Amino acid sequence: MSKIIPLISSGIAGPIGVLHLPRLWQKVSLEKVAKLHDDYPGIGAGYDQMVLDGLGIDKEAFSSFMDSKPTYPQLEQWVLDQKGGSLDSAGVQALNDSIAGYNHDDATRQQILGDSGIEDNGSILDAVNLNNLDDWYCFHAQEIA
Repeated sequence: MSKIIPLISSGIAGPIGVLHLPRLWQKVSLEKVAKLHDDYPGIGAGYDQMVLDGLGIDKEAFSSFMDSKPTYPQLEQWVLDQKGGSLDSAGVQALNDSIAGYNHDDATRQQILGDSGIEDNGSILDAVNLNNLDDWYCFHAQEIA
C-alpha cells in the first residue's frame, strides 16, 4: 500500500480558527500509523513548529497526545484545555498572519512552479499556495500518473 500525501492545505483552519492545525493533525495522524508519505515529516520545522510555538504547545506533549488517535475536534478541545479553555484571539491572528504571509525562497518557488508547469511570473509567491501545488503535483505523480 502506498503512503499518503497530505492534501489538507495549510490555509485551512478548523473551528477554533488556527491555520495549518488541521494539516498538522492529518500528518501526525498518518505518521502514528506509518501511513505518512516518506517525503513529509509528521512535525516539521516550518509551519508545524510555527503552529506549536504560536499556540505555546510543546512538541513532545502534542506528539504524545496524538498517540491517542484523536478526531480533529478532540485535538482542538485538547488544545483549548492546554490553554485554559480559550485562545488569545490576537495571538491566533498573529499566527495566521505569519502563516499566510510566509513566502518561500526563489529557488523553492521556481522548483515548485516548474514541476507543475506554471510560469514563474510573480503571481504566486506565498508558501501556502506553493505548498498546495507541490502536494497536488506529488499526489498526481504517485497516484495518478
